[in-house]
Parts: sequence; structure tokens; C-alpha cells
Amino acid sequence: MNRFNLRVYGILINEKKQVLVSDEYIRGGYYTKFPGGGLEFGEGTRDCLAREFIEEMNLRVEVGDHIYTTDFFQLSAFNPDHQIISIYYYAKALEEIKVPLRDKVFDFDEQQLEIYRQKNEIETFRFIDWENFSAESVTLPIDKIVSELVKRS
Repeated sequence: MNRFNLRVYGILINEKKQVLVSDEYIRGGYYTKFPGGGLEFGEGTRDCLAREFIEEMNLRVEVGDHIYTTDFFQLSAFNPDHQIISIYYYAKALEEIKVPLRDKVFDFDEQQLEIYRQKNEIETFRFIDWENFSAESVTLPIDKIVSELVKRS
């Protein structure tokens, strides 16, 4: 059965003009993407994004302006029966980030690798300096479009 998979992501740019990304190892593949995740039944898109930041980073955010909603067909990388629709907003941290931030791509520590062994997925976070940030910084096709939009704004 064909289904829609609704995803909501946040673009968080700090005071140093750095963009937050998540480096993830999921189902045998490496992905650099924006923080966020799947919309759950009964919640709005802004509530979803706020929940995802709390779940992934234990970080309260203010969800800002809408940036983009997918306007083309995108098949899921994980399920060939799912069409992905992604919605992107700016996000602002309402508190200091508590999770460890990495300097290198896919820099997973031993504790995170143990979580991977249990859940078959792992993620870590890092900031990319504005001058180094581009569509090449992220993996997923929709994220690449959003990266270009953000850079032009």
C-alpha cells in the first residue's frame, strides 16, 4: 500500500552563524541531515518539530518561519512504498545545547555505538560554519534544496 510519510525539520543557526546538522548511521547508511523527524497523528507540524528537538537533543526550541514544503515527488530512501513530504522551519534554541557537539563528521563515541547495537541507528550533532555550509553539506535530496534556499536568504 502506498503511503505518505510526513517529516518536519528545523534549521537552527546559532549566534556564530553556524548551521546545526545531525550525522546519522541508519540501516547501514550514513546520512547528514537537519534535526527533525516524523509527524505523529494528532500533532501539528510546529509541535512535531518542538517534540523532535526535545527527543533528539533535550533542547527546547522556538519554531520560527516556514522555509519550504516538498513540492515534487520524493520516494523514501527506506521504504519504496512511501512518498516523503518534508516541511522545514527555522528554529531558535531557547536554552544552551546540552548534548555533546562534534567537530568531525560521523564522530560516534563508544556509548553511542552501544545504542546503535540496540536500536540499529545512531546520531550525533555538529555545527557547520556558514562559509562551509552548502547543499553538499547534507545527504538527502530535499535537504539539499533547503540548504540552497537558506544560503540565498
